[in-house]
Amino acid sequence: MDYLPRIVEAELRERLEGIGAVVLEGPKTCGKTATARQLAASEVLLDVDKNAKRMAGVNPWRLLRGPKPRLIDEWQEEPVIWNHVRRAVDDATAPGQFLLTGSAVPPDDATRHTGAGRFGRLRMRPLTLFEAGHSTGSISLRRLLDRAPQETDRSPLAIQELAELVCAGGWPSNLAKTLKQTLNANRDYVNEIRRADVHRVSGGRRDPVKVGRLLRSLARNVATPVATSKLAAEAGGDRDPMKPHTAALYLEALERLMIVEDQPAWSPHLRSRTVLRAAPVRHFVDPSLAVAALRATPERLLQDLRFFGFLFESLVVRDLRVYAQAADAEVFHYREKDGLEVDAVIEASDGRWAAFEVKLGERWVEQGAHNLRRLADRIKMSRHLDPEPSALAVVVPNGYGYVRKDDVGVIPVGALGP
Repeated sequence: MDYLPRIVEAELRERLEGIGAVVLEGPKTCGKTATARQLAASEVLLDVDKNAKRMAGVNPWRLLRGPKPRLIDEWQEEPVIWNHVRRAVDDATAPGQFLLTGSAVPPDDATRHTGAGRFGRLRMRPLTLFEAGHSTGSISLRRLLDRAPQETDRSPLAIQELAELVCAGGWPSNLAKTLKQTLNANRDYVNEIRRADVHRVSGGRRDPVKVGRLLRSLARNVATPVATSKLAAEAGGDRDPMKPHTAALYLEALERLMIVEDQPAWSPHLRSRTVLRAAPVRHFVDPSLAVAALRATPERLLQDLRFFGFLFESLVVRDLRVYAQAADAEVFHYREKDGLEVDAVIEASDGRWAAFEVKLGERWVEQGAHNLRRLADRIKMSRHLDPEPSALAVVVPNGYGYVRKDDVGVIPVGALGP
């Protein structure tokens, strides 16, 4: 299969030009190795090369020899490599020496130097709709943050096709497969997480059955600020209760595997009595994992539009995270205790911000626009230094991109891009 260019490539190239080593992190099979190979001059693959793994325990320095940048794939398989790379960077005193990829974050220990000043970290996620060719990208998040117009031609993405895209996910290895093959591959992926991966990164025995129950509970509550205690209660049931502490340990392992990625709350420091909810919103790194955990299909999603709506929101947040990272911005959510909720707030490092509601159809656009206007008014009334929003928009599955009379845009997801 031909390589699909990734948005993160430009970020990776820029990082390599300014620091000795870059760690490209992301979940398994999201495309890290293929992307790193676009910039690497030589490589060593620790997850598949048994000789290289043996050499890491005998003479790690030999693994670092080769044209630069040198790719060390799945470096966490032999964490001893970290300190040797750090020393090699110090000796070289030049940027762009090493590219390390990792699909799990190893536990910190006293023997591994932090790498401050030698290593840069970059997060990679599954393919966005734009990268996979399902979005034109005619409405750019970067340009929205610059207050660019939001109009675009009609996007013809049908609801059935959107359901299939949610179920398939953004895994490059699945692009050439049939939908049935993709659904099976995603279920195998989740099963491997349940059976082996959580145990491998947590350092202690983890019950695969309970991990599977927790994954299903997370899937049922995707795109919501569900508490760990509730996840534990749902995962355990009446006969075999799960302690919140146990659920927290499993969630920590899933975070280290980069399988789940919580969406933090936005804190605009309002000068009012508004009480904000600080709990994060739960997401899988790709909504297809929620589908796989529940063994759902596109047909089942179309029969449960409420759940489909949460998965659609999770897909949009996945893509916004990739687009926002490229624009030096972050993705948050906004929730007040009085009921006002906004699905995604993008805040750039210079303070510019944009807010988005995600709705599964035009019939809910009015509700989304109302929430966005309330948020903008709340910020304005606070007399805080936050600037006016760069953009307010409701993201929908299809249709035209346009701006309403109240200055709230409507953006079809098939037009959203970096």
